[in-house]
Amino acid sequence: MIRHGSATDQPPLVIVHGLFGSARNWGVISKRLSDQREVIAVDQRNHGDSPQSDSHSYFDMAGDIAEVIESLGGRADVLGHSMGGKAAMVLALTRPELVNRAILADIAPVKYAHDQNQNIAAMRTVDLAKIEKRSDANDQLAKVIDDPTLRSFFTQSLDLKEKRWKLNLDALEAEMPKILDFPEIDGHFDRPALFLSGAESSYVKPEYRDRIRSFFPAAKFAKLPGCGHWLHAEKPREFEAAVRAFLDLTA
Repeated sequence: MIRHGSATDQPPLVIVHGLFGSARNWGVISKRLSDQREVIAVDQRNHGDSPQSDSHSYFDMAGDIAEVIESLGGRADVLGHSMGGKAAMVLALTRPELVNRAILADIAPVKYAHDQNQNIAAMRTVDLAKIEKRSDANDQLAKVIDDPTLRSFFTQSLDLKEKRWKLNLDALEAEMPKILDFPEIDGHFDRPALFLSGAESSYVKPEYRDRIRSFFPAAKFAKLPGCGHWLHAEKPREFEAAVRAFLDLTA
């Protein structure tokens, strides 16, 4: 967990990362957004410095976020990206009293077909005994992953001192069907919700909007030009501006 800023008259903002991510990935954005409110970026279970578990369902993740918000006073704005966005949605739909507003970054409440287990397999190819610095792991991953941005992202989850991944790869692989899916929920969230997508991403298709509105009747939609699924990393200033605009307009 990374905390920036201090409590103000504004609700705290809880940021929930996506698959293979961590609170650390959101450090710069968290710090910049903390000029008007307290911002807390969490490590989800089986990621970062959080506890590991064999179970990795969205109800599990929503429960974890609920505990954080309850420790902050019982109500917060929640920003979630990808898997973290689905966890934030489940929280808003099952514990709406805890969520003031929701920002869902490049994700929809639908089942996706793209499997991420190939990336788990790639991380397992790294000979951790030979790792002294992140670039060593990056060089090894280059043999199986072409995208340098993706390689850099994965190596942020390396514990160099302990020579291990800060990811429970076994649990994430076993629970991948749940991660790709969205659970059956009979609920809705009436408060403001922003579905913010990368214009070059296909994660939030126009045909998903009716389903989104069935859960989030007050949903607003926006796209950031010139970026894909990793919109907060590709266009951080534009992403920050969009988040600020939503929070200011719905205050």
